[in-house]
Amino acid sequence: MSTTQNIQKQIGKLADGTMFKYEQLAIAPEEFSAAAKAIERLIAKDIIKRASTGIFYKPQKTIFGELKPNEQEILKLYLFEKGKRIAYITGTSLYNRLGLTTQIPNNIKIASRNKRITISMGNVNASPAKSYVDVNDKNFYLLELLDALKDFKKIPDLDKNSAIKILSQKLKELNLTEIKLLIKCGLAYPPRVRAFLGALLENIKTETGLTVLKTSLNPVSEYDYGIDKKQLPNMKNWNIK
Repeated sequence: MSTTQNIQKQIGKLADGTMFKYEQLAIAPEEFSAAAKAIERLIAKDIIKRASTGIFYKPQKTIFGELKPNEQEILKLYLFEKGKRIAYITGTSLYNRLGLTTQIPNNIKIASRNKRITISMGNVNASPAKSYVDVNDKNFYLLELLDALKDFKKIPDLDKNSAIKILSQKLKELNLTEIKLLIKCGLAYPPRVRAFLGALLENIKTETGLTVLKTSLNPVSEYDYGIDKKQLPNMKNWNIK
């Protein structure tokens, strides 16, 4: 099978609206030149479109015309690499999805450990954020919760009482393995996050990992979250005020 035939076969299997890069096609290094020419011919035939340099998509055709890839399809191209998750959405977009704020930002924050991800494509604009640990499918949703604790005081229009209830419920839904992984990831975060996590876990009667979190903290340090005692009755145990 020629390089052109191979590429046409692979693209033919893609769902309409799918975005892809060269590296997502099974192409040997010595075939890159031929592959580039094949891609250009497919663009000329209107079979695929170029979204950006090195990024293409298979257009979705409807009775109303062609549709460009949606936001989720664009983001997927950057959140995953070779089929493995390397990043996750954080910031106000995440906190809106968690129900912690009603605000919807114009710019999305994308956290990754080793890559600075910036997107300006269609209606998607994203800027890089820091991930404290390597991101994968097993921990990204736990890192989302830790980010919410980290940014608690900066989340716009936050109702702290409601937020603590939401975050506590999220923690209650985790199983023992997930809680252990959450704490392991949490140890890479600033002390105030570890203290807040410990207080929330203790408050929902979870004993797993509390000693690890407690011993990771300076016993004389205090963490100002502006939380009322009624919202988190045990906060003094973790030097939170």
